[in-house]
Amino acid sequence: MSNATNMTKQAAISLGILLSAMTLLYFPVLQKLAHDWDTNDNYSHGYFIPILSIYIIYSLKDDLQQLPVKGSIAGLFLLIAGLAQLIIAHAGSEFFLQRASLIPVLSGIVLFCLGFSFFKKLLIPICYLIFMIPLPAIIWNKIAFPMQLLGSYLTEKIVGLMQIPIFREGNILYLSNTTLEVVDACSGLRSLTTLFALSAVFAILSSHTPLQKWILFLTAAPIAIFANIVRLSATAALASKFGGEVAQGFLHDFSGLVVFAVGILLLVTVSNTLKKFAHKSRTNNHLPR
Repeated sequence: MSNATNMTKQAAISLGILLSAMTLLYFPVLQKLAHDWDTNDNYSHGYFIPILSIYIIYSLKDDLQQLPVKGSIAGLFLLIAGLAQLIIAHAGSEFFLQRASLIPVLSGIVLFCLGFSFFKKLLIPICYLIFMIPLPAIIWNKIAFPMQLLGSYLTEKIVGLMQIPIFREGNILYLSNTTLEVVDACSGLRSLTTLFALSAVFAILSSHTPLQKWILFLTAAPIAIFANIVRLSATAALASKFGGEVAQGFLHDFSGLVVFAVGILLLVTVSNTLKKFAHKSRTNNHLPR
């Protein structure tokens, strides 16, 4: 049996032991995280993030099979740093940092058992797990409230252009027959976090250039804002005719699904546009001069 085969088996055994130990250590953390996915509508997409991360790794399987297994002691330091983050965050009851420590711990295990080649390949799908971790409430609220104000401001302007009487005070919209409040759930931040997670997958799995991948990823922000403004404006227009009840119940939930579907469609459109632009650029570069 060759030394390379022995090294691979040793690395697989070490990897299995460390991952098993990590699972036991993080079980309470992951249990509370799953509870947040169940109870926090803003992060109900959290269940899909580990699955997508595994799929990204699976898409790299051919490349990974060609890499040499050469564990590095540097991984041990990264692993220790991640565990220190977990301990300190646990002592301070800081849930976000506890959960985020999973990323350096996983990265350290890969680097220690498999080496730098695997570390570089797997760093992106490991870091992708950040999208499953809810932001601290203090940060979420600092982003959500300005988005509520922006959403209500733009909705006032658009509805006004429809010749519908409307008056805004902060995030409150006053119509002739009802009053609408642009609350946290209507700020668009929920759509933004979900679309960022999706656009990241599209970018990672695409054949775009690094610049195009970043463009595709960052377009999630204007797409989410645009789709949410359309939703708010349509809701306000309907409420002016049929009353405030249309802003609640089934129609409210259904419009959220429509916004999500529109967001995905726009992301696909941007991706296809980037492909066409890249193809056109390559064609022009190969034309005789």
